[in-house]
Amino acid sequence: MGFIKEFKDFAMRGNLIDFAVGVVVGGAFGKVTTAFVDGVVMPIVGKLIGGADFSDLKYKIQDGAKEVIDSVGNISSKATPEVFIKYGEFITTIIDFIVVAFVMFLVIKTMNKMKEKEAEAPAPPIPPTKEETLLTEIRDLLKK
Repeated sequence: MGFIKEFKDFAMRGNLIDFAVGVVVGGAFGKVTTAFVDGVVMPIVGKLIGGADFSDLKYKIQDGAKEVIDSVGNISSKATPEVFIKYGEFITTIIDFIVVAFVMFLVIKTMNKMKEKEAEAPAPPIPPTKEETLLTEIRDLLKK
């Protein structure tokens, strides 16, 4: 039973739950960013460079070949697919990364500004201790 309790304590720590929430939100943010880059940014970039669709940009490094069958019906050579270097998808992923990095930079910059404002705010005055309050009362009574 000790192992299960230890696991429960580990899983219920605040930091782990915060991390899990961050992973889920990060995954969703990644999907939103990918949709934004694929649906908005890349068509604009493609239009600016001459109408190219980046997902179609690729370089063929091997031609494909069809299956060769002899007169008896035996396969003498198997079919081979074409092989491509899909650099268009790579460019799209790089732009996706840049957008995510820029947004994270803005979020962190905003958080740092908020922390600076908190640090600049004057701390509330420290209330007098019981001893100081008592001494003040004694002083006031002595003045009378």
